[in-house]
Amino acid sequence: MNFYDYKVDGFYDEMCESDGRPRSANLPLINLINSLPSKDLKHRQKAAELALLNLGITFGVYGNKKGTEKIFPFDIIPRLIPADEWVILEKGLKQRVQALNLFIADVYSAQKILNDNVVPKELVLSSKSYRQQCVGLKPPRGIWAHITGIDLIRDEKGVFHVLEDNACCPSGISYVLENRATLKRIYPHLFKTMRVRHVSNYCDQLYATLQHIAPKHCSSPQIAVLSPGIFNSAYFEHAYLAQQMGVPIVEGRDLIVIDGFVNVRTTAGFQRVDVLYRRIDDSFLDPDVFNKESMLGVKGLFECYKNGNIGLANAPGTGIADDKAIYAYTPDIIRYYLNEEPIIPIVKTYICRNDKDREYVLENIEKLVVKIVNGAGGYGMLIGPSSTQDQCNEFRALIQKNPEDYIAQPTIALSRAPTITNNNIAGRHVDFRPYILQGESTYVLPGGLTRVALVENSLIVNSSQGGGSKDTWVLGDPNQEK
Repeated sequence: MNFYDYKVDGFYDEMCESDGRPRSANLPLINLINSLPSKDLKHRQKAAELALLNLGITFGVYGNKKGTEKIFPFDIIPRLIPADEWVILEKGLKQRVQALNLFIADVYSAQKILNDNVVPKELVLSSKSYRQQCVGLKPPRGIWAHITGIDLIRDEKGVFHVLEDNACCPSGISYVLENRATLKRIYPHLFKTMRVRHVSNYCDQLYATLQHIAPKHCSSPQIAVLSPGIFNSAYFEHAYLAQQMGVPIVEGRDLIVIDGFVNVRTTAGFQRVDVLYRRIDDSFLDPDVFNKESMLGVKGLFECYKNGNIGLANAPGTGIADDKAIYAYTPDIIRYYLNEEPIIPIVKTYICRNDKDREYVLENIEKLVVKIVNGAGGYGMLIGPSSTQDQCNEFRALIQKNPEDYIAQPTIALSRAPTITNNNIAGRHVDFRPYILQGESTYVLPGGLTRVALVENSLIVNSSQGGGSKDTWVLGDPNQEK
């Protein structure tokens, strides 16, 4: 199993040029794989899968007849990003997170961007992610989105685009860290040879970010990870991050508000909690304020937060930045707050609530990708070119019935990366989710979650629908001294 018969098939390939020649930055990896005995790479793949299985690295799939827990598929051929490309991406990600934080703050205060008609007021105020309860809220240090995951894709010309923003509760970082630990055992010498940048300090950076938003009266803040519990699809990650940071993982039933402060029940009595890294959606955080039927949150938590007695990451209300319809206006949001042109472009987006856009979508649905505005995980979407006429007509009816629930985008030939299949190495489509932490400063992890569509010709990379992951190697600058 090697690269000698590898074909790019006309797609932009992360590893090879259009004529099949390896990209120069990837040569050490390709040469190593080509030098291995024929079955060695397959054996290494199986060893990696066994290691992940023994570590219990899983995710949940609701409604799966084979069970809710699945091992997250992992491909041991990494995806590489050269140093010069990363410099641009890092600047673009910092720019985007800064603008999104300013947008969220404005939406819940003066609403200048809405009053100036840069973003339609009705679009924002009618969004399912807009929280009226957060109007006037002043988060610690003025930061709303502390942990952000921004999904990127690369088109057929090799240009990165932002596909969507995840500013509420982005997941996947635990797989990034475990994937890296696994590949260090598989390719121990390549990391130094190829100057691969480290990701192992992410949890230290996350801990520092959480410390930064502790109440002012705390000299040594107590931090905890707030999880919905073991039946949540990302529970492995919640427990993993808590363990790596050396902080407890708690559920809503473990917490109680006493005298305006949040406390956790322990065997030694109540102990105050100063910062919660919450992995619970806004609507379930506090039944006194949001969903009154919530069994996952903490009564009185929101009042504690408003009074500055606890830090929450991310702040309630940040989900407004994840709205797929608002995404279409993010280039204007960047220009409005920063007076800069977007460094990373977005994908052309048609908002079906707009008459002109809706007419175009209905007439051209066979060519487009249609998404439900508040959907996730690859559900509630239509990929026109690979759908039947009946499926397209079904989505036409859905759009006509509830146009505000849908957007559409051109079908983009996602870049591909070499992936181990049953018999050979073949190209599979990929996307990329880097992670950004906003604390005392902005930190962009030099790496991220590369998701791969393991099914041939599929564009859906979500793990719940047959996708897997790769380690992402951001390479150091070869011109700098080691």
